[in-house]
Formats: sequence, structure tokens, C-alpha cells
Amino acid sequence: MTDIEYQIECTTRDLATYLVSDFSFDSEQALRTVYNSTTYEKLCDTKTGLYFQSPRYVYDFLRHEIKTGKIQ
Repeated sequence: MTDIEYQIECTTRDLATYLVSDFSFDSEQALRTVYNSTTYEKLCDTKTGLYFQSPRYVYDFLRHEIKTGKIQ
């Protein structure tokens, strides 16, 4: 596993944890939401540099996407 893959996986874990806390999702629902989001797609695209940002910063994008149906 590369450093970038590790960062993406750690951020993904944190995003799911935030969803469990903020939206009362169970773990499976939280991970499914993350993996099926445009935010996750952008997180995995190394050209965006999103993988290098803090999980809270990335979570703001995910939360906005969940609430509005689109990424900002």
C-alpha cells in the first residue's frame, strides 16, 4: 500500500465515523455512503490533492453533498 492509498483509507474511515456520529448511520450505511459519493471519487483522484487535506475539511464536502445532492 502506498502512502497516498493509506491516507485515502484513513480519511475514508474518518468520514464514515463522522457520518455515524452526525447522521446516526450504522457502519455499513456510512461506508456505503462514502464509497458511493462524488466526494470519495474526488478524494481518490490524486490530481485534486484532496487526499492530502484534513478529514474534517473533506467531510465538509461530503456533508454538503449529502444535504444538497451535489458537491460544491
